[in-house]
Amino acid sequence: MRITKFTHACVRIENAGRVLVVDPGTWSEPAALTGADAVLVTHEHADHVDVLRLAGAGIPVFLPADAVLPAGPALPVTRVRAGERFTAGGFTVRAVGGRHATIHGGQPDCANLGYLVEDAVYHPGDALHPPGTPVDTLLVPAHGSWLKLTEAIDFATAVDARRVFPIHDAQLNDRGLASVNGWFGETLGDRYRYLAPGQPG
Repeated sequence: MRITKFTHACVRIENAGRVLVVDPGTWSEPAALTGADAVLVTHEHADHVDVLRLAGAGIPVFLPADAVLPAGPALPVTRVRAGERFTAGGFTVRAVGGRHATIHGGQPDCANLGYLVEDAVYHPGDALHPPGTPVDTLLVPAHGSWLKLTEAIDFATAVDARRVFPIHDAQLNDRGLASVNGWFGETLGDRYRYLAPGQPG
């Protein structure tokens, strides 16, 4: 499978002419959706789902059953729950997790699903819920108001994937990104690789 990272948490997965896009939010490039067969949304926050863009795209969208989308144009969706296996754009997907990580004082508390694609690529959204099975490629959150770097490194170490690419990094400046990449690289070695927006893995 070919994986291309776009800005922040958006990732495009291609295999045998099929295209699956995860978390095309308001910070990601519209080109991520070109030719997409389906979209997976981990949770309702705007940095992970651009409702206006998706409403006009006509692409099947899958998201957590309990997600509450903002007011705006109707967006036809298929709602899924943790533990459910389903097919999206020809890809086999298993949903895991359930809730968004806490930022402060119990907030925000919204549905969040991680998605394991073809039992190989795992995108956890805004949580560090383990996939529950070995994976080939982990997309690890690198930064967030809900995240400590040591937690992200421990998560990546525990999942023990063959390849690790960082996501959720749009709020880092160049200095912060260099620091985060340094820590991940020191811990994970050659398994870890930073992908710039638009760069395939």
